Amino acid sequence: MSMIQPHPTGKELKLHPKDMIVSKTDVKGVISYGNKKFVEISGYRENELIGMPHNILRHPDMPKAIFYLMWKSIRNGQNIMAVVKNLSKSGDHYWVTTDFEIQRNKEGKIRNFIAFRQAAPKNVIKEIEPLYATLVEIEKEHGMEESINYLEAFLEEKRMSYNQFIEDLAKPKGIAGVLFAKMKQFFN
Repeated sequence: MSMIQPHPTGKELKLHPKDMIVSKTDVKGVISYGNKKFVEISGYRENELIGMPHNILRHPDMPKAIFYLMWKSIRNGQNIMAVVKNLSKSGDHYWVTTDFEIQRNKEGKIRNFIAFRQAAPKNVIKEIEPLYATLVEIEKEHGMEESINYLEAFLEEKRMSYNQFIEDLAKPKGIAGVLFAKMKQFFN
């Protein structure tokens, strides 16, 4: 089953800061679960999402380098926090911070990934959007490897990993942080 990805409208869908968006995929990124908010914000019906690759939500403004880093981390069993611009079925977009839970079977082999998302704060979007635009342009001209090289140099200058950069920029604090941690516990 394939789905045609919509064209971006340029219109942003606003998320409430307390909205918790959760999805679960297998190790290949195929969606096996989405909570009510995930289904609602995506614009797809639940039966359209289940069994589909999660990248049906990928916005063309998102650098491939960021997804490469995310998948590299979680497939190696390491959590990563990321800021992602997703594309709904309508073509509208929404910005989220994403944190992962890696589920393993009894033998310790990774079997699923659970992504926990919240609305990305405006200050985070303002900081990340120009970086992502630069990475996308580099990818168009020179490919993903050069985009990764640029990102690594950008992060070296800050003396941080991507995960540290995003956590420093976007990790939920205060009551939002407590709610986010409780939500993650609920799914475990």
